Amino acid sequence: MAESFHYFLGNAGRNVHEVVAQRYGGALPRDFTERCHARVFAAFQEGVDASPGAVELLDELGRRELPYCVASSSDHAWIDLTLARSGLRAHLPASVVFSAQDVAGVGKPAPDLFLHTAKAMGVEPEDCLVVEDSPNGVLAARAAGMDVLGYAALMPRERLIAAGATAVIDELVQVLDHV
Repeated sequence: MAESFHYFLGNAGRNVHEVVAQRYGGALPRDFTERCHARVFAAFQEGVDASPGAVELLDELGRRELPYCVASSSDHAWIDLTLARSGLRAHLPASVVFSAQDVAGVGKPAPDLFLHTAKAMGVEPEDCLVVEDSPNGVLAARAAGMDVLGYAALMPRERLIAAGATAVIDELVQVLDHV
């Protein structure tokens, strides 16, 4: 499990093939990504828990009229299912959800997704605050010239800091201390 988090959390699914080939000297079956997505989708249909404090954070950002969005290396279908099953969709306008699919599939750690998102939101990259739970996401945000909070829900704080997180939070509501 720790090795999976280390190599795959925050990485676009298509990059799994490259990591497996480089790290383990083998190749995954061609349909691996599709089979993996099907299994995850089936599990997510049963329900997904929102991160603690996510609803409160989104509602408070809305009350303060601060622009915010979701920028994920996941596909739109995966993001939409996760938001719907976790109950977060009601707290996010559809126009603020971005995927690596929006930038020709170039996911984190490349900065493309974050740069596209900032442009679409009408915000300069240096005026953005990104909340990231993976080193690849932190690297992407920093490469885009953005300030980044590491969210240490699943990842050790040290790895987020080593990737360049400006600060690390343990609870999502702590984002409000940085806006």
